[in-house]
Amino acid sequence: MTGLPPSINDDPPRRRGLPMVAWILIALAAGLATGLILHFGSTPASASQWAAALKGAANIILGLLRLLATPLIFVAILMALVKAEVSGRNGTKLLWLLGTNTLVAIVIGLVIANTLRPGDGANLPKPAAAQAAALADKPVFDPWRDFVLKSIPKNFIDPFRENDTIGIIVLALVLGAGLRTMRQRGGTPAAHVASVVAAAETVFELLLVLLHWLFKVVPLAVFAVVAAVVATQGLAPLRSMGWFVVTVLTALLLQACFYLLRMWRGSWVRPTHFLKSASEALAVAFSTASSTATLPVTYRCAVEKLGVRPANAGLGVMVGGSMNNDGTALYEAVAALFIAQAIGQHLGPGAQILLVLMSVVASVGAAGIPEAGLITMIAVFTAVKLPVEYIPLLLTVDWFLDRCRTAINVMGDLTVTSLLDGRTRAAGP
Repeated sequence: MTGLPPSINDDPPRRRGLPMVAWILIALAAGLATGLILHFGSTPASASQWAAALKGAANIILGLLRLLATPLIFVAILMALVKAEVSGRNGTKLLWLLGTNTLVAIVIGLVIANTLRPGDGANLPKPAAAQAAALADKPVFDPWRDFVLKSIPKNFIDPFRENDTIGIIVLALVLGAGLRTMRQRGGTPAAHVASVVAAAETVFELLLVLLHWLFKVVPLAVFAVVAAVVATQGLAPLRSMGWFVVTVLTALLLQACFYLLRMWRGSWVRPTHFLKSASEALAVAFSTASSTATLPVTYRCAVEKLGVRPANAGLGVMVGGSMNNDGTALYEAVAALFIAQAIGQHLGPGAQILLVLMSVVASVGAAGIPEAGLITMIAVFTAVKLPVEYIPLLLTVDWFLDRCRTAINVMGDLTVTSLLDGRTRAAGP
């Protein structure tokens, strides 16, 4: 297929053994059985002791994930800013469309989560005493103090040493913008930037190797958290996961409606024509749960079925696809509020604004990270002071929701492509 980078034309490597989703479902079943045995077959004190031990094991895995999450996001954002081929009027329009789409997605997620409140019935145990006390003593969120001032790192080391997600993202944005400026100047500065990008790509690939190793033990964290929660709380938290799924699907459906409305107002492509032409790409996205693997199909649907100009398809699908993660950002906003509601931790307007900003920025470049929702969710939870110990509980339904939000991501790519093509269809074939 013409117009695609070589890496996109290559067939994805075959995975050996069971996929991660199968292991997570096995871990869910085993954790459920273990939790029920502990809940009904032992004393509350004994069940609590087992739950504490299981959570301790899960926290080790989550700690390793957090260790990789921040440098992954740093390098991903850095490379996305440096390598994105965005220039001219269409480039500015692309950035506007991507930014506003993601912002609307997160706002929709927050509104639906605040309205339906899926976490109210979960009644998950609050964080450990020390963490709960620290959260209780935390003053009311102040945008100037807690975001503007805190986002300015004192040096290059502290944000990584202290796992300061906001500071790390600010460093990535500033350094990425600086390297991009050097690259555009050409000559010696551009050659130096190429060396930096090559080194960043090597680090990124190394982190991905470590991440793949770590993914092999993530199902153990799912088993441990499910068993611990069921042992102490029974089935109520798992039943609330059904309402969480309904909440996410409702928000994703509203985001899809927003896409169609925006396209109807700003493009020659009609919604009915769009849905018919994009059906193949959406089906592949749902089946693979990977917007990157779907890129060749998405590009073909844009050019051959939708009928948009190849230049706009290249910009909207190839460039926009590496930066557009509306479904993932929406999911993270709903997940954060769900956990906050489940443990009884109030996230006020200021904290939710911070949640919006973090979700928008963390979604940049996430398309190149496997299980990106899990990685960026750790960063978002850390920024808004939510415990990450319950993230494995979300993985019990994530195998399905991941496919749904990937389809929304691909739908967003095609929507942006249609909007870039304007109100007039190209003449001729």
